[in-house]
Amino acid sequence: MSCFDSRNYVIISSGDAATTVDFSEVMETSFDTLRFSVDGTQTFVKYEGDIPPSVSGCPSKSQAYCHSEILDILSGTDWTPSGEFI
Repeated sequence: MSCFDSRNYVIISSGDAATTVDFSEVMETSFDTLRFSVDGTQTFVKYEGDIPPSVSGCPSKSQAYCHSEILDILSGTDWTPSGEFI
């Protein structure tokens, strides 16, 4: 089993990340440690197990993605400027 098999990832708006996410519930330590979409409007958080209450409460939350799914999303042009690698 990969060390990432139990991790889940949810895409949320940057605004929700700033106002709604309790960083003690997710694997990122603060707003400043998040990765943002190229246009800065979206970010994502990762967690293990059930979705944390503060993430569940984000109006903009996406479905939960597994590691391979989020890697596919992050390799797209919305998340990675042309010519760069993640």
